[in-house]
Amino acid sequence: MQGEDDLRGLAKIMAFMRAVSIIIVLMHFYWFCYGYFDQRGWTLEIIGKILTNFNRTAGLFAHTLYTKIFALVLLALSCLGTKGVKNEKITWTKIYVALAIGFVLFFLNTPLLKLSAVVATSLYILTTGMGYIVLLMAGVWMSRLLRNNLMDDVFNNENESFQQETSLMQNEYSVNLPTKFYYKGKWNNGWINVVNPFRASIVLGTPGSGKSYAIVNNYIKQHIEKGFSMYIYDFKFDDLSTIAYNHLLKHSNKYEVKPKFYAINFDDPRRSHRCNPLNPNFMTDISDAYEAAYTIMLNLNKSWITKQGDFFVESPIILLAAIIWYLKIYEDGKHCTFPHAIELLNKKYADVFTILTSYPELENYLSPFMDAWLGGAQDQLQGQIASAKIPLSRMISPQLYWVMTGDDFSLDINNPKEPKILCVGNNPDRQNIYSAALGLYNSRIVKLINKKGQLKSSVIIDELPTIYFRGLDNLIATARSNKVAVCLGFQDFSQLTRDYGDKESKVIQNTVGNIFSGQVVGETAKNLSERFGKVLQKRQSMTINRNDKSTSISTQMDSLIPASKISTLTQGMFVGAVSDNFDERIEQKIFHAEIVVDNDRVAAETKAYKKIPQILSFTDENGADNMKQEIESNYKQIKLDVMNIVESEMERIKNDPDLQHLVQQG
Repeated sequence: MQGEDDLRGLAKIMAFMRAVSIIIVLMHFYWFCYGYFDQRGWTLEIIGKILTNFNRTAGLFAHTLYTKIFALVLLALSCLGTKGVKNEKITWTKIYVALAIGFVLFFLNTPLLKLSAVVATSLYILTTGMGYIVLLMAGVWMSRLLRNNLMDDVFNNENESFQQETSLMQNEYSVNLPTKFYYKGKWNNGWINVVNPFRASIVLGTPGSGKSYAIVNNYIKQHIEKGFSMYIYDFKFDDLSTIAYNHLLKHSNKYEVKPKFYAINFDDPRRSHRCNPLNPNFMTDISDAYEAAYTIMLNLNKSWITKQGDFFVESPIILLAAIIWYLKIYEDGKHCTFPHAIELLNKKYADVFTILTSYPELENYLSPFMDAWLGGAQDQLQGQIASAKIPLSRMISPQLYWVMTGDDFSLDINNPKEPKILCVGNNPDRQNIYSAALGLYNSRIVKLINKKGQLKSSVIIDELPTIYFRGLDNLIATARSNKVAVCLGFQDFSQLTRDYGDKESKVIQNTVGNIFSGQVVGETAKNLSERFGKVLQKRQSMTINRNDKSTSISTQMDSLIPASKISTLTQGMFVGAVSDNFDERIEQKIFHAEIVVDNDRVAAETKAYKKIPQILSFTDENGADNMKQEIESNYKQIKLDVMNIVESEMERIKNDPDLQHLVQQG
């Protein structure tokens, strides 16, 4: 009731002000056209005295312009309280036209001839009155339009736009992306400032949303410019690798020690360095062998990720770990490579178990297999061994063997004395085979770079779900103090959950500090919307009946960036949030903006890129290509090495009295 009384009181005040405005216009006509009215006997002596006294005190009638301006001010104030009517066709164009006509008619005329020119005076009164009426009409329209402007924003863009970061904040680690964002009816220039990339970053987006072009590529370029060592998983080799190689050529002077560029490419050995991820110098405990075996087997069998701990999952992992550790301790790791481990696993299981259990540190490790062997449970034992053999047999490839048995470089990419830019390339057509080998590189690198006293480094993983990255959640959680920046690119959370399991997926989602998202749909869009929170927004409801129109405006908390907006983002548009530091506070952490990319400059850079050069030539002195022969020779040598290992070890066991019981069991 109190609110209704206030509205009624306000309406009365507005009506009174409009009445006063009209009276002042009439008084204006009477004063400045007095002769016209006097000739017709339309004057009163008392009114003349009142106006004379009023002019003396206020000076309101000293000039025609004064009374017109005063009347117009009162008219404008009175229009603020105008109620809405049944008319939704009011536009700003109509208002501007009415204001222009009214202004001309009301202000740009004067009483041309005082007291005598009847026609001129009549015309003055007519045009001024018409101008006033047109201005009144424009004011009423404007008031109604301003009251109903929420109805024009049918997609709620104004409510869901917000102020974003406009200042550039740089430091020696930051990634800075220029943006354009919509706020208060216009597009503004802004910045996304990732001032702490060591708190990890996630880049989401459906295919074609622009996540690599706008974000991942910038991470690579800016971190090379700031002297980071780098590991890049390039799912579609050599897209990211070419960018990294060429940018390193231009900015190698940014490093105290010039880094070397290395590439792993199973498809083309000429353009690949060789590296042994099971280098015995970097394995200090049998747990390292277990980690390596775990990564390999789970990359080969993605369904095992959700079954970790099951007997038939753990058994083949333990067997492979035992073989890897055996190769590490045999002759000081001379044959400790992944291809040697595959070949040894494929030998007769009686010989393999006899050899492995001859070493005390492996005897207890293999007790589940030995129990099945000695207990006569041959079917169970065959099942355990087959679980390891069958998936690993898919990886028997001369080219893969070639790349993984060399020692062109070590995987400590952030070694201050030998910094490296390492790119490992997958192939979408062969990802089921290559992912296990590349996952092994990943797990070893994670182990080696997450140490104190190393160079700042960046780990860029594009299309994360195509490879199982064991220890990734731990890397994100603990590597910040060791200056390791992790950037993960994938399509949506459901993809991550499918390939990493629900628990690990949740940990990764909840521990990253910086998140970018292009167009995503479904649960991912809902989760992001909840992450960005809610804001106070206006809501308008309108009721129109035969006689009147009522409008009510209310406020309520609603999503700052709703899921529907995230699911319909244009290419290049991203939403997200960044983290800050104690000494670098970012007030506007959340963003909804277009990331600005200078397409012409990028196109010119790309056109000038050099191809990654051929790393190894297989031509002999006569210019003949011997690649196939050398790779086949390496393949045969590995098989021969393993055959010799088995023969020599079995001979050793037969000649050792303390190991005769193993020969009898075999």
